[in-house]
Amino acid sequence: MSDYIVSARKYRPDSFGTLIGQDNIARTLKNSIIRGQLAHAYLFCGPRGVGKTSTARIFAKAINCSNPSADMEPCGECESCLSFAEGRSYCIRELDAASNNGVDDIKALMDQVQIPPQVGKYSVYIIDEVHMLSQSAFNAFLKTLEEPPAHAIFILCTTEKHKILPTILSRCQTYDFNRISVPDIVANLKMVAGKEGVNVEDEALHVIARKADGAMRDALTIFDQTVAFCGTEIKYEDVLKNLNVLDYEYGFKIVDAALAGDYSTALLTFDEILAKGFNAQYFISSLGGHLRDLLVSRTGGLESLLDFPDSLRKRYREQAERCSVKFIYDALGVTTACEAGYKQAANQRLHIEYALMRLCFLQTAPATDAKPTAKVEAKPVEEISPRASLGRDDSKEVGRDDKPVISSEVEKSPEPEAKPRPRPAKTPSSLSLGSLIAEAEQSAATETTDHSEDPIPNDEQIIAKWKDLADKYAAKPRLASAIQNAKLEISEEGGVKLVLFKVVAENQRDWIRANMLPQMEKEFRELLGTSKVRLEVGVVPAEAQEKVVYMDADKAKVLMSENPEAKQFIIDLELDTN
Repeated sequence: MSDYIVSARKYRPDSFGTLIGQDNIARTLKNSIIRGQLAHAYLFCGPRGVGKTSTARIFAKAINCSNPSADMEPCGECESCLSFAEGRSYCIRELDAASNNGVDDIKALMDQVQIPPQVGKYSVYIIDEVHMLSQSAFNAFLKTLEEPPAHAIFILCTTEKHKILPTILSRCQTYDFNRISVPDIVANLKMVAGKEGVNVEDEALHVIARKADGAMRDALTIFDQTVAFCGTEIKYEDVLKNLNVLDYEYGFKIVDAALAGDYSTALLTFDEILAKGFNAQYFISSLGGHLRDLLVSRTGGLESLLDFPDSLRKRYREQAERCSVKFIYDALGVTTACEAGYKQAANQRLHIEYALMRLCFLQTAPATDAKPTAKVEAKPVEEISPRASLGRDDSKEVGRDDKPVISSEVEKSPEPEAKPRPRPAKTPSSLSLGSLIAEAEQSAATETTDHSEDPIPNDEQIIAKWKDLADKYAAKPRLASAIQNAKLEISEEGGVKLVLFKVVAENQRDWIRANMLPQMEKEFRELLGTSKVRLEVGVVPAEAQEKVVYMDADKAKVLMSENPEAKQFIIDLELDTN
């Protein structure tokens, strides 16, 4: 069996002084021991690999240490420290909540809590990944956590604080662990490399530290992987190849091409990146990060936001000086939009290539050979009258350099004496947005004028034609029934008859208004032979609903009950009301 121990375990912190990046938490815990102000429950939360469980172990050892140092570091030599280091301590116990998350597991733990410590002052229970406990287990844990025995201290560790019950959170002192900074990770990796006899370049260490994303455990794991790949000589290029990380050089190359307007170089560079097996979305994300770093370098006082070695910072400053802030800002907009729309793009490669071409044209507009475009823009074609467009000879316009013909000059020629048509024919010389808008306005005005002499229908005509409108929708029985049974209210506004027909339900009204009202209005106008009528749909008030929902037989009965004369008339004539 090999004696090899991975670096994450071999160099795990065993004292407050060896904790990395958590100085404020270490100081608080040591002061609580010195002053004798120990809480009965602690909650350590934060990202993975930042030292939560390691801090819990160190804190537990320091609490029970017989001979702590002046600043409350565990001695590592007393019986309590030795038994914990050898894994035989009964005073410090660890529980993995991920695999012991049931009620029975918590009940067994509660039984152990009642037993006083054999060595030391306290029994410390470290529960890792506490958010994995079930709801029932949390509830079983609540009472003991609130009022534990005097000798019991609980230290809960989690990466997902939001999953902890509020009743648990309120019973614990909470400590939030931060991500470890890149400089701190690099410094620790240098120490480990020195002890392991490994020569490593600073740029390579920075790549490992950035890849670890603030987790010291991940950084040490990547370091071991890199040593296995490279041996005792680790170079920047080897780390890029082993970790499949995109070289910074590509970011500089793309931005240089964009500044020069050289989109061919940008596209070839992108193709080279794809040929090396990198994901296209990862590339555009990395390019956005490169532009962000350029903006930080371009702005004074933000150097602390760059986690690079000095040599790389210098390169960023040099390229940033050649970029305007506006260019970087616009380029960030292009890359951000490209990344956001990448997954929805049908042709993802073309999507990114188009973004790269846009970057290359941010400095200067793309060149074009379409010279006639400028010439056409200079001609006020929208001002040419219909008379001029009919009278001019378009075949003579080709190749002419004279000034544009204006309407006053054309009117002097004998040809335009013929009366122009009401709607002039569309010709290429007069086709413009202005002419189209004018034509649309003229057409609308003509339509309005055509109906100005329409008669205004009277109420009797409207009521008579209403049944015909219902018959038109016989294929839609519900709509036809709604039209036939609707209550009509007729009024006149500005020379137009307004017909408000009320149906029995709001959802029926909304459906007719959204889907059928314009068509019904058009057909009703055709039935009446006039445009001087407008339809609107409403709802019969709740108190009047009964008047419009009776069947034919019921209507006769209601009429007889409310009108004695009508009842006598029906009896005299022996009419059948069924």
